[in-house]
Amino acid sequence: MIQPPKPTSRQEKIPLWRYLLAFRKDILSAQPERLYRAWMAEFKTPFFRSFLINQPDLIRKVLKENPDEFPKSERISEGLRPLLGESVFLTNGDVWKRQRRIIDPAFEGGRLKHVFPAMKAASEAAVSRIKPGIIEVEEAASFAAADVIFRALFSVPIEDKIATDIFQEFRRYQRQQPILNIAAFVPLPRWMPRFHRRDTKASARKIRNLIEALTDKRAAEPKSGQAPEDLATKLMTTPDPETGACFARDEMVDQVAIFLLAGHETSASALAWALYLMALYPDWQQRLAEEACVLDESSEFSVVGQLKLSRDVFRETLRLYPPVPMMVRENQKQACFRDRRVAKGSAIVLSPWHLHRHQRLWDNPDGFDPGRWHTDNGKACLRDAFLPFSSGARVCPGAGFAMIEGPLFLSRILRSFRIRCTEHEPPVPVAHLTVRAKSGIYLHFEARESEA
Repeated sequence: MIQPPKPTSRQEKIPLWRYLLAFRKDILSAQPERLYRAWMAEFKTPFFRSFLINQPDLIRKVLKENPDEFPKSERISEGLRPLLGESVFLTNGDVWKRQRRIIDPAFEGGRLKHVFPAMKAASEAAVSRIKPGIIEVEEAASFAAADVIFRALFSVPIEDKIATDIFQEFRRYQRQQPILNIAAFVPLPRWMPRFHRRDTKASARKIRNLIEALTDKRAAEPKSGQAPEDLATKLMTTPDPETGACFARDEMVDQVAIFLLAGHETSASALAWALYLMALYPDWQQRLAEEACVLDESSEFSVVGQLKLSRDVFRETLRLYPPVPMMVRENQKQACFRDRRVAKGSAIVLSPWHLHRHQRLWDNPDGFDPGRWHTDNGKACLRDAFLPFSSGARVCPGAGFAMIEGPLFLSRILRSFRIRCTEHEPPVPVAHLTVRAKSGIYLHFEARESEA
């Protein structure tokens, strides 16, 4: 039985300096093999302690029961702040709560129906760009996912000049930005410089300038009554129900930056791995292609409910290759985990990568089995051990958006193309900003007879 690719874990103990070097290159292969079995593991550095937790009741305590006691770690935020500023992805406390009160209504279930035409148009555009032959699907998936976000946010396709410039600069930023910078390991006072790389800061500045131009253009439209009913309009015009204030201009730029980054980076990662898995398992590919026959030019939002197999496959892809492999919280007061003292200020690491493949929780943890979601084990793990979008109060507001977009794109592509693996080396997962393939994912696309 073919197993989906998985990075080789570190087997032996290594000095801290070697671990930090390995961590900056790839956080997945830098971790010890035992994390796939452990309920909890402690890591010691000269400056702080970190605890990785895989035990479901501890994860529930951190994310759902006491989220205010375990806010996002400021250390991890340092590396992304030049681009994301005070976005909802980085903030904590009252600032974060206010931002979510404004943002959440834009992603309510009923609102997703309104963005479906943008998703559908982007999926058709993605299929039209595919030419038979060998394609590097990560790049193609990134382009397609960015197209969805620009259409849903600003009602412009990726071909729009500013949208194209932002996308290209995001690609440069993604390749330059390490997942952590020095401030993640060494506590620095606020007044000290953060040692961000010069090219990373320049790229972040350029992206923000472009977003400002797009945001300023849209800000003028509601006043003239010409603004489309898209996510940007909703975010700009929704007041905080407690204070009545809307996002200020700089706040809006911060939120757009995270929606563009998270919205296209995570979706692109998941779609690329889903396509690779379909090439690796042609029987499942054929089943999805047959199911996708329900899609046509007149398809409306209700068709999403008919893509059940595609949803199972996409969910299994998120289990095996969660786009965000690790999340870090910081406890605000002393805690006790598994009879072990966890000092105030410790880093609490939640790793979807290890949790989703945990050997004590999942049946066949490293295998590809979309049917698992209909078993007792799969249903239990879906509830207790599945965190592709985090959980609790800080669950990703775009989770519902992603679970419509992913199956739709996967189905639409497989309706038109048969895909298979090439002679390139199998992709090796590594963690950059999201889980990507070390040297890309190359697949051969062939038009299906009905589309030829």
